[in-house]
Amino acid sequence: MSDSLDDDKIKQIVVKTVSYRKKIKQLLGLASLFFVLLGLVLGVWAFWIEPSRLVIKNVDLSIGKWHQEHNGLRIAILTDLHVGSPHVSLDRLAFIVSETNKQSPDLIMILGDTVVSSPNYKKFGFFAEPDKIAQKLKELKAPLGVIAILGNHDWWLDGTGNTLKTALEQVNINVLKNDSVELTKDGKSFWVAGLMDFWKRDDPPNIIKALAKTSDDPILMLSHNPDIFPEIPDKVSLTLSGHTHGGQIKLPFLGRPSIPSSFGQRYAAGHVIENNRHLYVSTGIGTSIIPVRFCVPPEIVILKIKKE
Repeated sequence: MSDSLDDDKIKQIVVKTVSYRKKIKQLLGLASLFFVLLGLVLGVWAFWIEPSRLVIKNVDLSIGKWHQEHNGLRIAILTDLHVGSPHVSLDRLAFIVSETNKQSPDLIMILGDTVVSSPNYKKFGFFAEPDKIAQKLKELKAPLGVIAILGNHDWWLDGTGNTLKTALEQVNINVLKNDSVELTKDGKSFWVAGLMDFWKRDDPPNIIKALAKTSDDPILMLSHNPDIFPEIPDKVSLTLSGHTHGGQIKLPFLGRPSIPSSFGQRYAAGHVIENNRHLYVSTGIGTSIIPVRFCVPPEIVILKIKKE
């Protein structure tokens, strides 16, 4: 009798074990399906949806070296357009221009890497002629004008950057190469200085040359690559940069896996203050090498500058 009971108990244990195993397999199957679906959703978001978005980021910036009369000056920043890369067609550029104009900025800055130049870009996208890009950008409107600098891709295009510079200047966009321009508003002046790209070794950025014409009025320094920021002198009120794309990927809890900077995360994005000197880095609009963005949407930045 006891042997029979023991057999029944053993059979029950075996049945329960088989049942548990089936449930575990079912749960593992559901979990696998969930992660596959999650991966697909994240992939569609990162490779298609987010790079196709456009965010208007309004940023209030208080700096010490600024005229009281220019409080509230609004600057639109466009950088790393990479026209021709996936998600940035000429039609898309026209839309970006239209959205920028809707913000009614006082001044518009284009901070470099406007074109597509490298084989990796062309593999995923197409090559947009600088003249065609300029024809879209000529529609940008601001009372104080449009000022541009060159990025590494702009000078990789022809080794000098002159192809894009000429195209932009033909539509009245001022391109600064280690030079500066004086702007006047409400009877007060400020300067905009623009540097050659930090990676251009045969015609490198020359801060002394770029600032040679400037006075004691406030100075905005444009540098495509923010890595030059430690060399910018105290007399500069604010440095504006792009280049990093914010890493293009920003993972929850883990941050940005890769930044094209010798300083790592230090100048990845946003407002940086070091020794009372100010830097703002925009994460830009286009994509670099891999056409992906995750938690770093394409952005037009509208800086509203006030005196500290």
